[in-house]
Amino acid sequence: MERAQLSKTGIDGEALLEQMRAMKGDDADFVGGRTWSMVYWPGDEHHHVTERANNLFLATNGLNPFAFKSLRRMEREVVQMTAGLLTGPETTVGTMTSGGTESILLAVHTYRERARARWPWIRHPEMVVPETIHVAFDKAAHYFGVRLRKIPVGPDKRADVRAMRRAIGRNTIAIAASAPQYAHGVVDPIEELAAIAEKKRIPFHVDACFGGFILPFLERLGHPIPSWDFRVPGVTSISADVHKYGYAPKGASVLVYRDMSYLRHQFFVSTDWPGGVYVSPTMQGTRPGGCIAGAWASMMHMGEEGYLALAAQALEGATRLRAGLAAIPEIRMLGAGHSTIVTWTCDGVDTYAVADQLAEKGWSVDRQQKPPSIHCTVNASNLPVLDTYLADVAEAVALVKANPELAKEGEAAMYGMMAKVPVRRLVSSSVRKVMEQMYAHDGGDGDLDELESDDWMSKMVDKYGPAVIDGLDRIRAMGGRR
Repeated sequence: MERAQLSKTGIDGEALLEQMRAMKGDDADFVGGRTWSMVYWPGDEHHHVTERANNLFLATNGLNPFAFKSLRRMEREVVQMTAGLLTGPETTVGTMTSGGTESILLAVHTYRERARARWPWIRHPEMVVPETIHVAFDKAAHYFGVRLRKIPVGPDKRADVRAMRRAIGRNTIAIAASAPQYAHGVVDPIEELAAIAEKKRIPFHVDACFGGFILPFLERLGHPIPSWDFRVPGVTSISADVHKYGYAPKGASVLVYRDMSYLRHQFFVSTDWPGGVYVSPTMQGTRPGGCIAGAWASMMHMGEEGYLALAAQALEGATRLRAGLAAIPEIRMLGAGHSTIVTWTCDGVDTYAVADQLAEKGWSVDRQQKPPSIHCTVNASNLPVLDTYLADVAEAVALVKANPELAKEGEAAMYGMMAKVPVRRLVSSSVRKVMEQMYAHDGGDGDLDELESDDWMSKMVDKYGPAVIDGLDRIRAMGGRR
């Protein structure tokens, strides 16, 4: 691949935009409802409002709240409105972040810093979490030197309260759980875990990055949801993404704490830099003003009625999807249906091969593991194509059932092989090498000769067959899935 170069004179704006529109041609069709994650599409009218709000503050910078008082006001009001949704007390405080990952990173960092101040004898801090906790906690633990003690979940995919209680020790600085967890859409037993955290006098973070802007409205619609927010004593912080069911432009999440005694440990302050005293409330220095403005505009424009209407449509879609999938004999549902996440697997038919057939029909498919399953986050935008999806699923299941050899082809072979590799370090090593090539100067278009010659590749090929090479080729072709 030829290296991209800056043009000497620049490109005409309209011509450039036309080129970019063409580049979107092979992207996932979220407007047409064929995606089941990544994009939360509220419709053209709301999208254009938030687009204009974002552009209005495109050049601004939230780094200095004294220079851009408008951004500080909007951030404060976004946090306050979010705290209201989460039934936070008057003392609730927080910040906006760039997304759920940053919110989770900051929560882990904050509780580590709090532990250093309160319990300086803890040299090896730990957090106790269910194994279904979002992978951003693994990233945070890796970055900040915190050990995650992951506890297996029960048959209902919810956190095992007794096991988590037993795992809490003298090095535990906090516990965390999900509302809901992403893989299966179930809300962990927050009340029971919060009672333990309160008794042990340790913080408890609820990851509601997915649920923060949908669960409150599902509850108002009468959908049964276990208690999970600040109404539960013992919950000390909650993360909630405005760019999911809050329908804000990407780059907007909120991290809220019960009071300032927690938030103060999040701030970074440096007093010795020659450039002056430096303080940062979040991980970012420069903070794009457009993301803050877009989130504020989204919440103000949507209002409670708008959120309720879209939540009702998403709930209708999830209910219909569950019923339609459950009517297919080979399909088994996973999770308790607490949210608008629908996760399913196949019994007696290769799930990954079914996923391949759905991808062939133009669906964006999220494959999961432990067990092999397919994840669907249902939006109002999926309603018009639900019947088509269900028909395609039924057809795909029937095809794979009649042709079981399809499990040895395409991405099914790669996912099936990767799931069976007992030494997970080998899987990690293979993915890292593909990422290295993908981000190399040639854009990852080099051949696989170097990868195939490595010792780890030889081991995998010897043990699991040549499908591993095809699998790596497909990982590169996918460009790294979600």
